[in-house]
Amino acid sequence: MPHASSSSSDSDDDGIAKSKPFDHQRPMRELLGGGKVADVLLWKDKALSAAILIGIGALWYLFEVIGYNFLTLLCLTIIFAMVIIFVWDKVADIFKCEVMDQSDGAVSVPSTQPTSSEWTLGRHLALRLVEIGATDVFSVSGDFNVKLLDQLIAEPRLRVIGCCNELNAAYAADGFARSQGVGVCVVTFTVGGLSMINAVAGAYSEDLPVICIVGGPNSNDYGTHRILHHTIGSPDFSQEMRCFQPVTCYQAVVNDLDHAHEQIDTAISTALKESKPVYISVSCNLPAISHPAFSRKPVPFSPSPRLSNPAGLEAAVQLAAEFLNKAKKPVLVGGPKLRVAKACGALEQLANACGYALATLPSAKGLVPEHHPHFIGTYWGAVSTPFCEEIVESADAYLFAGPVFNDYSSVGYTLRLKREKAIIVQPDRVVFANGPAFGCVLMKDFLSALAEKLNRNTTAYENYHKKSVTDGDLHNCGSNKASMVNVTFQHIQKMLSSDTVVIVETGDSWFNCQKLKLPEGSGYEFQMQYGSVGWSIGATLGYAQAANNKRVIACIGDGSFQVALQDVSTMMGCGQRSIIFLINNGAYTIASGIQEGPYNVIKNWNYTGLVDAIDDGEGKCWTTKVRCEEELIEAIAMATGEKKDCLCFIEVRIQKNDKSKELLVWGPRVSAANNRPPAEPSENLI
Repeated sequence: MPHASSSSSDSDDDGIAKSKPFDHQRPMRELLGGGKVADVLLWKDKALSAAILIGIGALWYLFEVIGYNFLTLLCLTIIFAMVIIFVWDKVADIFKCEVMDQSDGAVSVPSTQPTSSEWTLGRHLALRLVEIGATDVFSVSGDFNVKLLDQLIAEPRLRVIGCCNELNAAYAADGFARSQGVGVCVVTFTVGGLSMINAVAGAYSEDLPVICIVGGPNSNDYGTHRILHHTIGSPDFSQEMRCFQPVTCYQAVVNDLDHAHEQIDTAISTALKESKPVYISVSCNLPAISHPAFSRKPVPFSPSPRLSNPAGLEAAVQLAAEFLNKAKKPVLVGGPKLRVAKACGALEQLANACGYALATLPSAKGLVPEHHPHFIGTYWGAVSTPFCEEIVESADAYLFAGPVFNDYSSVGYTLRLKREKAIIVQPDRVVFANGPAFGCVLMKDFLSALAEKLNRNTTAYENYHKKSVTDGDLHNCGSNKASMVNVTFQHIQKMLSSDTVVIVETGDSWFNCQKLKLPEGSGYEFQMQYGSVGWSIGATLGYAQAANNKRVIACIGDGSFQVALQDVSTMMGCGQRSIIFLINNGAYTIASGIQEGPYNVIKNWNYTGLVDAIDDGEGKCWTTKVRCEEELIEAIAMATGEKKDCLCFIEVRIQKNDKSKELLVWGPRVSAANNRPPAEPSENLI
């Protein structure tokens, strides 16, 4: 059997002679070993051979000719290499150059992750605020929050706006949230937190996500029984947090870095999900300390969408359609919960489909489209806009989308609505007044689905349209007479456009501004549920900062202005161009409408002089007083013309007894409700 051949060169008995080292018949490369060394010596690899020759020559020149010491050369080489690596790294970071990864030869883009010294709590919080659209942070500095403010200021996409007091800072966050969907305020421990809590309560009542951040005690002081300044003298530091519990939907006390990431993210995501304020206390020594938990860019928030129960939605829509299609003159009425339900578009879709008369509750003005062809005005019981009360209360079926019926919106509980005629739609619930209730049904889903089931019925709107509704004539005031309230607001009406937003203070302006007809795209904000006097100053600051493409027109009474005027200064500092109408009649008008008394009289101020003093000659604000219609027309022309790019302050002097007729009706009814004795339940809905 033949043997298999072998490629081995081993000598054996096969007769092949053993190679000799200097056999002249072998090639020179093989004689030199046949490897890389041979290639270099024979200049087969010319680049490497030349490099070695040049290198050896350079070493000979350095050591023999120049006289360099080897150790000196080694140190200089290392230093030179470090400089090259440093410059390379910085240039790559600045110009986003591609850097070679020496470990595997792969090309990678330099990481945008922060250096270890930037892995801080404060930076993480700043990134989260930018992510959710809170580009402006309203603050009042204090020794417990300055380190945090430094971290927020370091984020170029955030603006930290210093306010004159904590109450206005939180009001500003409220106003900002109304435009941008979320607001942020940062204050110091206890003295700052408790100062802003009134404004936070207002945001809670209006379903506004406001992130309330407080600089808290040093983390080392917790549990030590030490007494700190800015406290009530107790070693228990939780008193502030407990005060915030009823007016926030989540509270986080961040006093250790290990859990800070989770606490901050949970607080912010809860505010967005619940559309309510949250409270975050951050120990004053933590914001600038690096921690591995913050070493990566935050994962974007991705809240789980709320979904309707399909079976419940179908059943609710079917029952509502059967009920409304039987009615002869049904109506739709929008309420303030449309905002939190994000259902304004769905209500308009329903109104387009069914043809019903469309009204708004006073607290929902600005949420219901007033440019809609079937819009009939504000339903506010006895103080409704003309003919709206009659149309709504005479309907044989009404659908209320997101209503809130309190003593103010119901005119002292005097609305004449019948329970058996009503369908009440809340953000996640549909209630048939004399029938079943369906939970886990979202308002926007319900209204959109119902639009496809209803028969078109324009009877209620046609009845409204038949009635004569006139705008009324302007009352011409002589040069010696005080400007009438209705004259003022009729001229404000002419100023409105898609580029304006009206902000209305608690007071008689509530009633006067309800009569304004909002053009498409024009905004409108007021705080009817909470009704905090002075709210509009901070809210104007915050809203104007958020919506700098619109001009804010604020209508404020003199009493309210005296409560919170300081942050007119901040408006000037921010270069805002709002128009403030100060309605000056020397009294708390809305309070006197409910109950007359000497406690409603306030001392008159030189308001324009005060605002001029705040401006201090910088020219950032224009002021004027008007006493009659002619002066008012001139002032508005100046504010919308020559002074259109600066803050304008127009003081309108009116007579003390110059009240809207609506306040004269509303006030006594609210007073009667406050003083009513116990009574049997009414058959009315309200």
